[in-house]
This record gives sequence, C-alpha cells and structure tokens, in this order.
Amino acid sequence: MKLLTYLPSLLKSKYFLCAAGFIIWMLFFDPRDVYTQLERTRELKELQASKQYYMQRISSETSELEQLKNNPGTLEKYAREKYLMKRENEDLFIIQEKYPPSEK
Repeated sequence: MKLLTYLPSLLKSKYFLCAAGFIIWMLFFDPRDVYTQLERTRELKELQASKQYYMQRISSETSELEQLKNNPGTLEKYAREKYLMKRENEDLFIIQEKYPPSEK
C-alpha cells in the first residue's frame, strides 16, 4: 500500500487504467495489432508491384502475338531466334556468350 501513495492520482484512476489496458491490448494482443498491419501493408505493396510487372508482361506478349499473327516475316524471325529453326541447305552457328546478358 505504500507504493500506491507515491503514484499520482491520474495513475490510480479506473478510466486511465482501462484506457491503458485497451491500448496495450490493441498494440500487442489483438489479431489486428500494429505489427500485423505493417506486415500486411508491406505484402500489399509487393503484390501491387508484382501485379504491375505481370500486366506489363501480358501487354508486351499480346502485342508480340499480334505481330506474329499478322506478319509472316516476324513469324520467321521468331522461329529462327527462339527455336533455332533453319531453312534447307543453310548452316546455323550458335554463339553463346560467356555470361548471360543482364535484363533491365
């Protein structure tokens, strides 16, 4: 009881104790605590960046597909580069780089 005499009257108030308990509960013990919310916000930002990357890839692949459908020259170039196809009586030399080129 001697300890209670040294505490200010504000710290003895039942309203202050309830508010402090509520704040501690919300910060640390609630399923939607501060740490979890920060993690979810970080994950959401990563997912949005990933979504943007894949949307750009889809649009570039769609435009490439349209070019392949409409232009036979592009189709031949694509077959030669990607699948190493060649014409009859034609020699094909493949030169591999020592290090793969960096993607930007």
